[in-house]
Order: sequence, then structure tokens, then C-alpha cells
Amino acid sequence: MRVLIVEDATDVAEAVAIRLRKSGMACDVADCVATAEDFLAVQTYQAIVLDINLPDRNGTALLQDMRARGDRTPVLMLTAQFSVDDRISALNLGADDYLVKPFDQRELDARLRALMRREAAQKSDEVTLGPLRFSAAALTATLDQRPLELTRREATLLGMLLRHQGQVVSKQRLYDGLFAFDDADVGLNAIELYIARLRKKLTPSPVRIETQRGLGYRIFQDD
Repeated sequence: MRVLIVEDATDVAEAVAIRLRKSGMACDVADCVATAEDFLAVQTYQAIVLDINLPDRNGTALLQDMRARGDRTPVLMLTAQFSVDDRISALNLGADDYLVKPFDQRELDARLRALMRREAAQKSDEVTLGPLRFSAAALTATLDQRPLELTRREATLLGMLLRHQGQVVSKQRLYDGLFAFDDADVGLNAIELYIARLRKKLTPSPVRIETQRGLGYRIFQDD
């Protein structure tokens, strides 16, 4: 999952990014609306954390522009303002949720996951495939009730495949969900390495990760 954080307060942006990365999300950080627009022009996000007060334009202006062009990406607004009118205005413009500063990082994490589940076919935090059980919130998995030892990115990759189980997910889509712009030194072929590691950890079991050359990868259970 990839999230865009639009926040000009460096300490807040870094704290949010650190928390979300630990939860398995790839994060890009923009400190103004102009930078956020540049990111949105080239990258698709599963959610956006958007501050209202930004140095070049209000976050609500960016939100309004997004909705006007048909961009339905879930947006969670951050605000230091306590006015009910301000909150109502943001929701009426198309915000999906909001948090008032200061906030608990755990609540932000939970609210973002709730927004993304709302958009996804899979509504539960836990995903299963045969003997494999995966928790998106905890980034943990068990195979035949035995814990799997997974790195954060291995767990994130497994979660992405499981949310689209039976479907082919392209290498580029997996890459975009694992790595942010700051990871530009990591090549697309890194996905092959992580897939190989997952296959090894899922063996022996009926759960398979199939490569479809030129298309991507599919996770499924052997009959």
C-alpha cells in the first residue's frame, strides 16, 4: 500500500511516515500542494493524509481539485482548527475522514486502514487462503497455525497478493506498493527477490505464487 502525506510541519510528517512505514506502507511526503500535485500526476495512492494549512494553498483546495477531476482516492484531513464549520466544509468537499491535531499515531494508522478497507473488496483485516492466515494490521502470518517469519516488506508483499488472490498482480503494481520515491535506488527486479523468499517460506504448503511472464504474479491454493 502506498500513501501520500501532504504536511509542511516536518516533525509531524516524519512521525506519520515512520509509523506508517512500520505498518508496511510505502510513504511519499510532500510539504506543499504543488509537490503533492507533481506526485499525484505520476503515482497512484491507496490513501492521502492531507493537512489543511499548507504554505502555497489550502489542503481543501487540493481536495476540491482532486474530486473535480474524478480522483476518488480516500483522503484523511489533518487540522489544528476546532471549528465544526471547517470540518463540515472539508467533508462536504469530499474528505473521507479527519483528525484534529495533536492526535495519536495509532488512531491515524487505524483510520487509514479503515478507509482503505472501505474501498477494497476485502473488508476484514484478516485474509485467509487455505492454511495461510494473514493480519494486515499486525503484518503477521501463520501457516498451518505456525507463525511465519517475515520481514516488513515480505509481509507487505504477501498482503498485496492475498488481497487479490487468484488474480494476476503486475510487478510494477507490487513495486509501487512496496517502495516510495525515496527508494529510487531499488530496482524493479527487487520484486523477484522478495517473491523467491516468500515461495521458500510457503514451502511445503498448497499455497503457490505463480509467475505469469510479462504479466505479473498470482497467489492461489492447489486443489
